[in-house]
Amino acid sequence: MTTNDRSEQLLNEILETQRAHLEEYKRVTSESLRLQRQAVEAQIRYIRLLRPMLIVGGAVIAGLIVYVLWLSRFIR
Repeated sequence: MTTNDRSEQLLNEILETQRAHLEEYKRVTSESLRLQRQAVEAQIRYIRLLRPMLIVGGAVIAGLIVYVLWLSRFIR
């Protein structure tokens, strides 16, 4: 085997390794993006669930404060 043939073989091995790394990188990147999308969708679902609960909770607390202030009129 000549030096030129050996060099060509090494370059082909390097090219194949680079292609394999690129494919693995694409796979890992797409998996990461999929997981991030799932996380964002979960956050959106929780926000949609919590927003009405916060509004109702705020209204209940405001009502309790008004009730306590109304009761405090009778204590004086």
